[in-house]
Amino acid sequence: MSTKIAWPVPTPDLPGDVHPALAAMARAASAAYGDARRRHTRTELAEEVADGADGTPTMRVDEIVEAAIAEEAHRHRVNLLSEEVGFVDNGSAVTLVVDPVDGSNNAANGVPLSCFGGTVAVDGQATEALTVWLDTGRAWHARAGEPVPFRTTGRTELTGATVNLLRPHQRTAEAWMRVADRARRVRILSTTVLECALVAEGSVDAFCDPGSDTHRLVDLATAMVTVPAAGGAVIDVHGRPLEIDPDLTRRWSGIAAASRALADELAATILG
Repeated sequence: MSTKIAWPVPTPDLPGDVHPALAAMARAASAAYGDARRRHTRTELAEEVADGADGTPTMRVDEIVEAAIAEEAHRHRVNLLSEEVGFVDNGSAVTLVVDPVDGSNNAANGVPLSCFGGTVAVDGQATEALTVWLDTGRAWHARAGEPVPFRTTGRTELTGATVNLLRPHQRTAEAWMRVADRARRVRILSTTVLECALVAEGSVDAFCDPGSDTHRLVDLATAMVTVPAAGGAVIDVHGRPLEIDPDLTRRWSGIAAASRALADELAATILG
């Protein structure tokens, strides 16, 4: 019996006004992921083949998809800041901050919860973001300061909220339970970029890292544009500024919430 993932990966359904380089990278990511699933078993996709620029191991699936994205960055002559290769300077004022496959473990094992996340930054300011759910082709697109066709729930209180969380670590177990005890429903999907998109469209009230400092810029960059455009807020639990920075060793405990009031209450609950 084959241990390859049999389901095809669709071409993403993108709006016509997406930045050309961002659109090209999203399509390249989907095509490369689909090809990787056809050619490799789950075990091969999950194999750690290198260490990424963020200091974490690189799976084969990440390496394959990122190589396709890097080709598009070079072809469109834009800079690239990506999870595995780090910063690639192509001499442009435009940098694309990309997580080629957010939810790599899901992607390698056939769990249909992984996505491409890309953000356009011009002279260090995030201006546009695109999230593509790889297994469905569904996409969320936003430009800073412009209206979007989706909204958060607008919820302002944690009690009774639906909250997605990172899995609990020993050092954050108490904070994790403080949030879970007040929420109506808790989910762990293991794909930050996609979960933040679900906050933006009103499918869940909030997503957060309860203080483990797991998030890198590539995990939060798309949410920094998409969630505020939909009426929500993105903050760090400890109040540290979220900013475009090529140093992928920096870490945050990100919160994406339907409102600033809910984000602040989550941070206060996590900090105890």
